Amino acid sequence: MVDPTAAVVLPSVESSLHSNVQTLLKEMNSQSAPQKGRLRWSLHKKLEGDPSRSDSLIRELVKELEKKLKGVSQMNKRQSYMHVIPVLHTLYYVVIQSGAMIPTSLYQVVYECLIKLLILPLPYSAVALSTLRSIKVEMITPGSLYQMRVIAEQNLKNEHFTLQEKVFVLADPAVFSVRLEATIRAYLEVSSSLRNTPAMEKNVVLRVLQTALGTMNGQSSRLAQSLDALEDHMIEKYFQEVVLAVEQSIKHGAGGHANYLSKLQDIYRDILTASKEEITKLDHGTVCGPAMPFPEINFLMWKYEEDLYFALGCCPNSGVDGKVKNKRHSVESEYSGTETDLKESDFDDGEQTPVRNPGPAFNRRNAFKNIKPADKLSLMREKIEAFPGSFPVLKEDRRRHTARVVVMGDDRVLGRLSRAYHSIREKESKCLILTKKLNLQLYYIPVTDVEPSLSLPDSPRQKEGRRSLASLLGTVDPWYNSNINSLEAEISKLARMHSNHSEPSQNLFLLDTLCYYLRCGTQPVNLPIYSVKMTCSSCDVTSVVEDVFVSHLEADIPEFRHLKEKSSKEPSARRKKSTVEVLGAVISVSYTKTSLSKREVVNGEAPMTYGVVITSEPATVTSGEDYLSVRFDSVNPGYNTTIQTRNISIKTFEHRTLSVCLDKDSCRTYTDVQRIEISPCLDPGCNIRSRSGVSSKQELPLSKYLNKVLSLPINTFTGVNL
Repeated sequence: MVDPTAAVVLPSVESSLHSNVQTLLKEMNSQSAPQKGRLRWSLHKKLEGDPSRSDSLIRELVKELEKKLKGVSQMNKRQSYMHVIPVLHTLYYVVIQSGAMIPTSLYQVVYECLIKLLILPLPYSAVALSTLRSIKVEMITPGSLYQMRVIAEQNLKNEHFTLQEKVFVLADPAVFSVRLEATIRAYLEVSSSLRNTPAMEKNVVLRVLQTALGTMNGQSSRLAQSLDALEDHMIEKYFQEVVLAVEQSIKHGAGGHANYLSKLQDIYRDILTASKEEITKLDHGTVCGPAMPFPEINFLMWKYEEDLYFALGCCPNSGVDGKVKNKRHSVESEYSGTETDLKESDFDDGEQTPVRNPGPAFNRRNAFKNIKPADKLSLMREKIEAFPGSFPVLKEDRRRHTARVVVMGDDRVLGRLSRAYHSIREKESKCLILTKKLNLQLYYIPVTDVEPSLSLPDSPRQKEGRRSLASLLGTVDPWYNSNINSLEAEISKLARMHSNHSEPSQNLFLLDTLCYYLRCGTQPVNLPIYSVKMTCSSCDVTSVVEDVFVSHLEADIPEFRHLKEKSSKEPSARRKKSTVEVLGAVISVSYTKTSLSKREVVNGEAPMTYGVVITSEPATVTSGEDYLSVRFDSVNPGYNTTIQTRNISIKTFEHRTLSVCLDKDSCRTYTDVQRIEISPCLDPGCNIRSRSGVSSKQELPLSKYLNKVLSLPINTFTGVNL
């Protein structure tokens, strides 16, 4: 019998959801929304509390996508597709989060709509394709997305889905005060207190049966009570049976759907029979599907670059567990030909002392290990699969474990991450260990120790501050800007609340948003890494130091620094009229112009220059190719010059030296530098040594067609087609 109130309630629900979705999309266009990210979170919480709204919300999201499809032929601007991204991610999250059964007919409507979206340009079609694949799996095997996600995040042991994940949050001590560290640690480590393996296995069984069989309220209540009445070993038994049923259904595709439902029916009846004697009173109340549990968060203060490698070595089956368990001993690596001694003082909890002229993290030995052809493919897998129409290079990649690394800080922490990432790639190019077993995914949450400007909250690329890369990511991905860049203000707010002794468990917004980022932020933005080779001279001893940077390099002549400070304080009008001592040429410059031929080399001198500022301009914002913007600051403003290049060499005259700072990090300052050579950093994984000779290099035939420049892949919601 049809409920007479349904016709009244349903339009009300749809009207409310329509309003929520429209407000959510308008938030992306707002430059000064006070609580960006809160609307998405509220919508997810509303659905979590009432899964019956799932169908209505899905229909509303499909309508929004169809609006874009109607005028697709007239869409020429990137902004025209901007709302497609949040709608697609919300659609995916509804499917994976809802505990209610979604009708097959509705899935079919969603599937057909997503097929049409594949005509959109990249990166929108890539996100649509990813969503389409997930929807197709859930259509054939309802409940599978939830199950696979929970098993991976919670590392639940089973014989069929072996994929496991670990989450590491690395915070920059230069930004995190003691109070801020304690605050964020308390809010993130709530996830550990909520973990219970038998309870999670029970929730997986309950969710899969509810989603696949469409149990009514009374049946769901009876199923939940039956599971509560069972002992842990019985829960484990039914959990393994459900996992096997899901695995077989996915393996057989659409042809195994009927057998899948039949198997789940058998499991459902067995659970009710096994617990029949234990249930004394039946509760017919409504049972909401279990919410997606939080993964375990490992929160670390990132004091030393090698801490990233030690953390990855602790991942299950990483292949290096035995090499990283005791950090206090000398680490001699068989795969990289490197050796570094870790002193007792390196593990003190005190402040990290800024180091001038920091040396390379590892001292090289004359060791060489041959690398297998299959391992060469593993290192170049991401670059090969980046080509449109390509297929997975290695099938076993689907079985690798995943390490999700989230760094929290400003431009400095991304500079440190680029250096650590280059070091890992260099070690892996000599003997593959981590890359073979681990899928490394990188995420970034901007946090600074300086309050953001109130007058220009979303100004494009605040180059003078330390949030230039966060602003860049927010520019290319507005959904990242709404949900992740906005967390900086929320984190400051949480620190103030924590000082007032509020309970972290009462506010899960930060943890929920982080989990949303980890689950939906699958599209990388590649930030190019540049190699810098510095010739230093101290006490008549010349040495060459190599390093990398990702966003910024600043070089100045210390003896002229007072002129720089004086120039910055004087008004521009007065500066033009004032008489300045002519210093003449103090540096020589050689660079390659960014032209079509890429062959025009310019040699010259920079007169009266007291400093050079080099900023990376990724192709994500230039709509062309990566290049460096080089600004020569002169004592006389009339000689200020800015050039664009990818390769540049700077040399000082008259025994003068430069002070070089990388990625705005004072701890990465080099002094007594006489020459700087900057070029795109080559990916060690695309340049493999051969056994025939240490100096010779053997390349795979495909490698000459690949982009060999190393980039730092930061996951976002949209990604960029480079």
